[in-house]
Amino acid sequence: MGFFSDLKDDLSQAVNEMMPEEEGMASASESAESLPDVDLSAMLDKMDTGVLDGDSFAAEPEPEPEPEPAPAPAPEPEPIPEPVVIPEPASKPEPATSSSHAAAAVQEYLSNDTTPKDRKQVLDETAVVTAGMEINGDVNTQGSLELVGRIIGNVTALGKLSVTGTIKGNAKAAEVYAEGAQMNGDVISDGAVKVGQSTVIIGNITATSAVIAGAVKGDIDVRGPVILDGSAIVMGNIKSKYVQINNGAVIEGMCSQAYADVNPTSFFEELKKSF
Repeated sequence: MGFFSDLKDDLSQAVNEMMPEEEGMASASESAESLPDVDLSAMLDKMDTGVLDGDSFAAEPEPEPEPEPAPAPAPEPEPIPEPVVIPEPASKPEPATSSSHAAAAVQEYLSNDTTPKDRKQVLDETAVVTAGMEINGDVNTQGSLELVGRIIGNVTALGKLSVTGTIKGNAKAAEVYAEGAQMNGDVISDGAVKVGQSTVIIGNITATSAVIAGAVKGDIDVRGPVILDGSAIVMGNIKSKYVQINNGAVIEGMCSQAYADVNPTSFFEELKKSF
């Protein structure tokens, strides 16, 4: 508070120097009477103590600095998983060849294909085995097959089988037509069988109808009609609904109309009872 003390002394000295002579005091006193009384000493004392009219002149304390926020804790590092060790096999398998892969694929397909062959969809396509082609093994197709060459194996076609070549094996199809063919094996058809001239079949024939103009050595089992043309040669039994034998046909065997509407055995037994 030394500043206010010095200011008080300076103001006192200035007032004393500015006081007028005794001659002019009368007029000054008259004008001073009209002014309100001011206690200068009291005012200076207040200034010295730093209090004036209830206001504080004391220096405001400096604001305390705000504490800095604590740094966020560093995230804990994720644990590193332990590596999984896969034991090596005792003996490494040898790499499979392409042929073994193909054989395994065929075997898997055949094992998974449980659909009955008679329920598979017949495709509208025809495979051709040309005259210069020979196949050793079974042949299966969902369509038709035209055989001009040679197949040593069984043949299965969901469609029509046309043979003008050679088959050494059984043949099964929806329909079988053989013209100038040589077939050594059974012939099974869901429909008709036609054996043309110069065709030789050594095997049994099973169908719903048959027209034979060639040579057959085997039994013929047909639930429908059997027609033997004049050039037909049959060495075997014939079982059918009815038989038509043209002039010139040669048969060595027994003919039975087992699928006829009338059973001859039952007919004569009933007739015998009426005598």
